[in-house]
Amino acid sequence: MSLSEIPGAFTPDRHLMPRTGAEQIPVQRKIHSVPMPHSSIQGLAAPASASAWSVSPLKRLLDIFAATLLLIGTSPMMLLAALMVRFTSQGPILFAQKRVGRYGKLFTIYKFRSMTVEGKQLWPGHTKHSDPRLTSAGASLRKYKLDELPQLLNVLRGDMSLVGPRPKLPGHESMYMSFRPGITGAATLAFRREEEMLHHIPFHELERFYTANIKPVKHQIDSEYMARATFTSDLLLLVHTVLSCLHPARRGPVPVQPEVPQPLFQNRTN
Repeated sequence: MSLSEIPGAFTPDRHLMPRTGAEQIPVQRKIHSVPMPHSSIQGLAAPASASAWSVSPLKRLLDIFAATLLLIGTSPMMLLAALMVRFTSQGPILFAQKRVGRYGKLFTIYKFRSMTVEGKQLWPGHTKHSDPRLTSAGASLRKYKLDELPQLLNVLRGDMSLVGPRPKLPGHESMYMSFRPGITGAATLAFRREEEMLHHIPFHELERFYTANIKPVKHQIDSEYMARATFTSDLLLLVHTVLSCLHPARRGPVPVQPEVPQPLFQNRTN
């Protein structure tokens, strides 16, 4: 199958993103300057805009407080997930990988391993629905995003925040961030069913299709959100994320017709 034969089968779930009531953000906007210390990654683009909340010490304190409570509250669930991984496939319980973080610095992200050891070596990039590399336990963990729970440790370490753009692999990142990447974010929520969206894309064309069609939209959504993020919008985004994890299929089938992206922030007229 060539790229020209692939239907526009992804429509981001923008209805899940919180409405902040902020004015519509123009396509071209001034980017506020941020300090740029030496980066571990070369070739990153100009700094992305950040709201005062996105880089505030208060957000960091709330991240630490919330991550601590979540680690305690989800510890039984994490133990169960670890046992599922341990006894259903060979390999380590945790998957560790280098990602690009704040100021372009590399850090090690942690997840519960959801793929076979051989599979992740063959195809280290994106995954899709019914991916043959997934283990039996891994498919269930990924469906409810339980494989992401170890990243609460990354939050405590200061590598990540609860809310922010997902951290990218070195060589895949193009946005220089003065804020921390997140466990969930505006683009993550909008593309909550990304693996289903990519289901019909052949493996050999997956990376090219993702780079050309999905990555730019995610970049736009995350950039616009982080430029206007507030405590309230982050809280709403977290609530929507939890609801989408509890009910992953509540929106019915993935649409097969492309949708013109709409602005993330819209004026309220009533």
